[in-house]
This record gives sequence, C-alpha cells and structure tokens, in this order.
Amino acid sequence: MRKILISGASRGIGKAIALKLLKDGHSLSLGVRKKESILNTPLDPKLNNPERIMVHNYNATDHKSSNSWVESTFKTFKKIDTIIHCAGIFKRTNLIFDNNEIGDIEDLWKVNVMGPWILTKDAWKYLSKSNSARIIVLVSMSGKRSKGNLASYSMSKFALMSLCQTMRNEGWEKGIRVTAICPGWVNTDMAKEINYFPKKDMIQAKDIANICSNLLDLPNRSVPFEIALNCQLETTI
Repeated sequence: MRKILISGASRGIGKAIALKLLKDGHSLSLGVRKKESILNTPLDPKLNNPERIMVHNYNATDHKSSNSWVESTFKTFKKIDTIIHCAGIFKRTNLIFDNNEIGDIEDLWKVNVMGPWILTKDAWKYLSKSNSARIIVLVSMSGKRSKGNLASYSMSKFALMSLCQTMRNEGWEKGIRVTAICPGWVNTDMAKEINYFPKKDMIQAKDIANICSNLLDLPNRSVPFEIALNCQLETTI
C-alpha cells in the first residue's frame, strides 16, 4: 500500500480521491488550508484509523507549509511514494483585464503552478527512493486548449502541463511516473455557476477518484502520461 500526499483534500475532487484511496487501503496525508474542514467527516483521523490518515495545514502560497507538511508526513509514515495535486483555484480573468485584476493573475500563478512545483520539489528526495513513485496532477482541459476568454486560468494550466512534462523527464530513470489528468467540466463547486450544461452530465468527482485508484495499481511500464476527459464533444483536440 502507498503513502500518499493529497493536496486540496477537503472538498471536491481531492476529497473524492481521498475517500476512494482510503477505502483501497492506502495511507493518506491530507494537506488542507483549514484542518477543521476535515473534522467530523469520514476523513477525520479521530473517526478513522489514525495510523493510516493524517491531516496537515497546507497553503499552496506558503512555501514553508509545503516543506513542513512533507517532513511531518515522512516522520509519520517513514515513506512518501505518491503525490496527488488537487489544490487549485479558478478565476475568470480575461485577456484585456482591469488593472485591479493583476492580483487574480498572480494568485493563479502562485497556486496552480508554483504550489505543485514546490510541493514536488520538497518531496522529490523521498519519491526518488521508491522505484515506482507516482505523481498525479489535476490539470484541466484548459491546459490543452484555450477555449473562450479565460486567459489567466488557461495560462496557468498550460504552464502546469509543461511542468508535468518536465517532472516526467526528470523522474523517469528514478521510476517516478507522472500522469496529468485533464478533465472538462466536473460537478464540483467550481462549476456551480454553469447553468447551460446539466450537472448530471458533467464528469463526477468519483469518476476521477476511480481513475486515480486504477493508476496506482498499474506497473511502471503502463502508466499513461496524460488522461483527457470530456463530457462534451470537442473536435479541436
């Protein structure tokens, strides 16, 4: 069974993945901005097996919290062989943005790109000790094509996809396998304002959780780098 870091595990996709992998028998270290968001939920260590689940404060914009989380996890589990990056934010910043939206663009860069980068860097020495480490990154279809006018969000996701490719290159000889999951609309809070497409026809968080579960069972020779998921037909990808 694996020793897994999961960022953004308090809700949405991250929470669904954590619940599925806990059921599978893995040991989980959950990085969340507010530890109280886990209290009295199925992911609360006090209500579960504290030897298999831990919760740590993690803020993707706080570099110190990343290192603290990694070191605390290694001290507890004595091993880290998997990271699942789910923490991310969404902003509707257009190409021709207002001057007061500069902060939104900077936040997208810090959380969606630098957050996964720094967390991976901090855990790299532990991942490298395993011959079959995994890094799974929730990217987005917006990291494969720019659709509409979401300039800043797509920019951050294209950069994240590039980062995934470099992780793959750097980790290959060490047995580290990277998978970028690129979903379209997922039925989470991020899509709650989407009214033109039925929620039941969107990708469900549990679908992605099942994919992650399957990825962790695959041997190094068969781990896909990219998984594109879409609930709408697109002919340009």
